[in-house]
Amino acid sequence: MLKQFQWLWDNMDPHYRIRHVLALVLCVFTCLLLLVNPALSRRLIDDVIVAQNPDPLLSILGVMLVVKLGREGLRYLMVITLEKGSQNAVYNLRRRLFAKLQYNDMRFFDSHRTGDLMTRMSGDLDWCRHFLSYIDYRIVDAVCTFLFSTVYLCLVNWRLTLLLIVITPVLLIISRFLSKYIRPRFMFMREKLSEMNTAAQENIAGNRVVKAFAREEYEKARFEERSKAFMESHLRINKLWLSFFPVIELLVNAIQLVTVFVGGLFIIRGELTPGELAVFTGLSWAVSNPMRELGNLINDLQRFSTSAAKAMELYCGKPDITDAPDAVEHERMEGAIEFREVSFRIDDKSILEGVSFSVQPGQTVAVMGPTGGGKTTLIHLLARFYDVTEGAVLVDGCDVRQWKLQQLRRGIGTATQDVFLFSDTVEGNIAFGNQDMSLEEVKDFARRADAAEFVERLPEGYDTIIGERGVGLSGGQRQRIALARAMAVRPSILVMDDTTSAVDSETELYIQDQLRHLPFPCTRFVIAQRISSMRDADLILVLQDGRIAEQGTHRELLERRGYYWQTYCQQYGLTGEEAV
Repeated sequence: MLKQFQWLWDNMDPHYRIRHVLALVLCVFTCLLLLVNPALSRRLIDDVIVAQNPDPLLSILGVMLVVKLGREGLRYLMVITLEKGSQNAVYNLRRRLFAKLQYNDMRFFDSHRTGDLMTRMSGDLDWCRHFLSYIDYRIVDAVCTFLFSTVYLCLVNWRLTLLLIVITPVLLIISRFLSKYIRPRFMFMREKLSEMNTAAQENIAGNRVVKAFAREEYEKARFEERSKAFMESHLRINKLWLSFFPVIELLVNAIQLVTVFVGGLFIIRGELTPGELAVFTGLSWAVSNPMRELGNLINDLQRFSTSAAKAMELYCGKPDITDAPDAVEHERMEGAIEFREVSFRIDDKSILEGVSFSVQPGQTVAVMGPTGGGKTTLIHLLARFYDVTEGAVLVDGCDVRQWKLQQLRRGIGTATQDVFLFSDTVEGNIAFGNQDMSLEEVKDFARRADAAEFVERLPEGYDTIIGERGVGLSGGQRQRIALARAMAVRPSILVMDDTTSAVDSETELYIQDQLRHLPFPCTRFVIAQRISSMRDADLILVLQDGRIAEQGTHRELLERRGYYWQTYCQQYGLTGEEAV
């Protein structure tokens, strides 16, 4: 718990830390002010009512009113100050956690659900805010109220005070027992919340698939199942708390009963004045209420602890893919690529095995092969989304592990078949990798990707807001915008992973011609299944089961009559003799 508080404290700006401390000092002061009115009530009863002396009545009531108003005003100021500090800490945490997400590697996102990450960024951080704005001051308030009231009551009558606080150890034992059993239940509830959020996120993101397969009822039942599991976990915690609550309330009420009964006996015996009994009845809640709140505070502390632990896990995690300490600065990327005996495994599953090839700057390498052969993995290793298990991937003769990540990836423009477009204008999506581009440059790259014609027909042209993931555009239109985005960064290596799979043959030929006449030099890395997309490549690789089964030019591979030759015959409807 202290470690988690220290983490929050470190993420609060220094001037807000000072204000936070001052607010807690103010809390202590208001707890002292709490004793003033009971003391004045003692005078009011003993010196005014019992003594039948009305002279000090108005002055006592006036002071009581001023103290009450002053205390409430100070507490308002305290709460506002704590809230500002908590918002500052959470603001800093949220932006730092988001920055962490930006630089986490692919393995991290492979192993974490989107809904879980969203829960950490929202609900978990909100409990961190709640701790700084409410829980910590309520702890200080409860402790100080109990201590100050106990000390003052001891000064009035120590024997009656001792009878009041003798119940306290029992309440502490119950609270400790409750804390031990409630934490694992909060962790379980938090997991159920994460699962529910994940189900909702996946359904919203995949709503078109759900509708296409008429699976609305299935998804509805699936979400209800997770929602019910979350509800039941919440109810189990409440049931546990409510099973202890009557015992706590009974003990708290026992304090008040002891006050009235024993205090009355003390008055009869002349050991206590009516005013002093009024002090005890007025402050008995100050002794009992902290005990009553203890259960709620433990409940809140456990929720905070569980949420903060999840947020800290994300905050303190370190990506596996980082800049090497001796990473080399490069003036520019030329575009030479070499895979040298590259092998790659995930959880002992072999994806690539002994892959070797090289491409000179400005050349084109094309990769084809059956699904699951490891084609896209080549791209991931080239951009160092993953590190090779064995061998090395070299760009310009330098191992990618010795490149600075930002410099390496800025030199590689990538367009994939699975297109992701942002909820932004067409211009904003094309210029995503280079925000300094002029509109004319955006239009030029849109033209080269054969996107200009349909973009200009959109309601607001390049200023048209396209929906999340390109909703409202066809598959081919999304691919062309993604290709324009990849070209717009003027990369030294242009990667196209089945980029033209959703466009017609005429459009494909136009794009290929534009790629041969780009206004900047670049090496082209093409993954495709169409022979027409790769026949002019300087090097064609056929990847099967993670290994290079064939490599060479279009003519060389046809002469070998292997996988490439068979694919060529199928796509062009030729017999073996005709495909020579």
